[in-house]
Amino acid sequence: MRTVMSLLILGVCLGLSCTDDAAQSGADTQGLEADGTLAFLQPNGDTLRTITIDIADTDAERRRGLMRQRSLGYDRGMLFLFDSVDDGGMWMKNTPLPLDIVFVAPDSQVINIARRTTPFSEETIEPTAPRKFVVEVRAGFADRFGLTDSTRIRWTRTPPSS
Repeated sequence: MRTVMSLLILGVCLGLSCTDDAAQSGADTQGLEADGTLAFLQPNGDTLRTITIDIADTDAERRRGLMRQRSLGYDRGMLFLFDSVDDGGMWMKNTPLPLDIVFVAPDSQVINIARRTTPFSEETIEPTAPRKFVVEVRAGFADRFGLTDSTRIRWTRTPPSS
């Protein structure tokens, strides 16, 4: 009985001592690929934050997005590449975690940011001007790293391994 009680107390203590560092570092990124990197840049070119990205560049990948993703660290995100520039929006259907959704113009300038979106919402979240790219990151990311409409992005795709 003492052993069981000791293990129970140890488990509770370990659980209480956990922070969301694991989530911040992207420890639980089921289903995400490391397709490249993306840097958020200040107007002077200085980097605010660089993240590893999953690139959604097919209709199926764009439809799936981060659906069913249960956690996302501050070092991970998804870049949506669209075939054309338009004012199409995004939604949170089947997405259990809140996100910051960053709409980006063809010149890589941030148009607007939908902060702390509502999980599972089927409401369309629209850009304020035509977009070419969308970046989805963990809710709070934009505030934490100082993203604004003067922020730019620069991304690179990781070459396929042979």
